[in-house]
Amino acid sequence: MNSTSTNLLEIKDLAVEYHTDEAVIYAVNHVDFSINKGETVGLVGETGAGKTSIARSILRILPMPPAKVVSGEIFYNGNDLLKLSEREMRKIRGNKIAMIFQDPMTALNPIETVGFQIAETIQQHNSISHAEAHQRTCEMLEMVGIPGDRFKDFPHQFSGGMKQRVVIAMALACNPALLLADEPTTALDVTIQAQVLEMMQSLKEKVETAFVLITHDLGVVAEFCDKVAVVYAGEIVERGSAEDIFDRANHPYTLGLFASLPKLDATEKRLSPIKGLMPDPTDLPDGCRFCDRCPNAKDECSKSSPKEAEIAPGHTVKCFFSGGN
Repeated sequence: MNSTSTNLLEIKDLAVEYHTDEAVIYAVNHVDFSINKGETVGLVGETGAGKTSIARSILRILPMPPAKVVSGEIFYNGNDLLKLSEREMRKIRGNKIAMIFQDPMTALNPIETVGFQIAETIQQHNSISHAEAHQRTCEMLEMVGIPGDRFKDFPHQFSGGMKQRVVIAMALACNPALLLADEPTTALDVTIQAQVLEMMQSLKEKVETAFVLITHDLGVVAEFCDKVAVVYAGEIVERGSAEDIFDRANHPYTLGLFASLPKLDATEKRLSPIKGLMPDPTDLPDGCRFCDRCPNAKDECSKSSPKEAEIAPGHTVKCFFSGGN
């Protein structure tokens, strides 16, 4: 079955579980979102919300077992990735869809040169000679601000920020149409963060790469994203354009995220954190997942789960007391 949508990527009703001997972890719960060519969608939310599981599902690199995709469709250019063979997926990974992993220390092989690792990716997907792959690799290193003559250096010879640049070069080596960036600026100092984001923005404009950006940093989202999806306990509770989320946030969780940020012009001496913790993913509540932490919760919230409602064109919220319910 092919999707008739014009979206580059479209996820429908995606649900992912992790099965262990002790329990079933409900990591992703019926998620829907789409992305167009050249567009950037930010997935934001607390650690453990399911953001990385969503990204890994797209590339089909979840650890199986214990992971299991129990429902859903993931359409890329109209074809359901979940129905492709492993051989067909290998042609897509790193070529059409690539991923920047959260920790460059573990994403790179410590016993191979960085040049070899990038060239290997290029040759895997292109019928070119070693010399051409070498030249392309040097160009990619130069593109991310690393001299091409460092082709033969090993990962331990690079700083943390430069390792992240190498990982980005590897991900972009085959000019993918879609790049999944999992916390690409984590553990980098502020100066290097700014350089990496500027470089990614430049590449986005040059080759029209679409991005799924996973981050905790709302400042990065404001600067880089066209659309935003707020993820809580494995589901998207609010989504819309960046302007919708930053200027017209509606869900209590989204409002709580913004309230917990420091403001330079504020007179309050203490921040307003969201009280409590996310629900246990092995024992999710029947009602609204945010109910126990919500300052506006009513009896209705604990009894049934709210449906997604559109409160403005393209701006949806899962809350009984949003503008659309």
